[in-house]
Amino acid sequence: MTAETLLDTALKLAAHGIPPLPLRAGKVPFGNCPDCTGNACGGRPNMKTPGPCTCPAPCHGWAAAATDPRTLTSPAWATAWRRAAAVAYHPGGAGVTVVDLDDAAAVQWARETLPATRTVTTTRGEHWIYRGTMPSSNAVRPGVDIKSRMAYARWLDHGTGVTAPLPDAVRALVKEPSPTRGAPQSLTASLGGHGGECTHRTPAYLDRGIAMAEQRITEARSAVHATVYRTFLAVLSTHGRCGCLTDTHVARLFAAAQDKGETMRHCTDAWTNARTALGM
Repeated sequence: MTAETLLDTALKLAAHGIPPLPLRAGKVPFGNCPDCTGNACGGRPNMKTPGPCTCPAPCHGWAAAATDPRTLTSPAWATAWRRAAAVAYHPGGAGVTVVDLDDAAAVQWARETLPATRTVTTTRGEHWIYRGTMPSSNAVRPGVDIKSRMAYARWLDHGTGVTAPLPDAVRALVKEPSPTRGAPQSLTASLGGHGGECTHRTPAYLDRGIAMAEQRITEARSAVHATVYRTFLAVLSTHGRCGCLTDTHVARLFAAAQDKGETMRHCTDAWTNARTALGM
């Protein structure tokens, strides 16, 4: 496929709310700045998971997926589309989960175990697509990967069948992350909690925390996706269980992220991912 064909496919996906990104040969995403070449930024192997880099937007890995046509056609992506071999998309950003079945045995297991849904034929097996998102995980059973939040899947076609709701049988395949896994503690702020004990001394304490979070997002000059996620995670880790965080506070954080070019879908996905990482 030519660069023009790949970009045209990406723009059509974006128009339907499906965030696409270019893939190199071997189904590997691009690093969008020289610092990411050879995985020097510290992400996971083959650029599949963003590292703590400071690359210009968009970031690499699944976080590069975007629905804004200005991003997809920007100079930062021009070389990537010329060198791309395929188009991928961020299932979580599109509100879906992909059950990636790598071989005939996995396909047979799905047909015997899972409810019917939209199905896409792949080189070696099938993608079963369900409506709803969940944590992603590889090798949840022989020949089966789950691709949803913080992951990408190759775009092949629209598939056949009707997209069914995400079933409990698929959710049960992935162990939920530990609430204490790597949550940054540097910010003070709050968010709709669930009845935990409140440790705030005054309302001003919470307001200062939200203001700090807004400032951190606003001052981001690169890696905006990653900054938004880390900020949301920090806010939730400090105030996510006390019950003080209101819709107004959340709206302020989302507005700060949208002012930096994030879409509402990206904000919602980052917020959901942060809650999942903290076991909320």
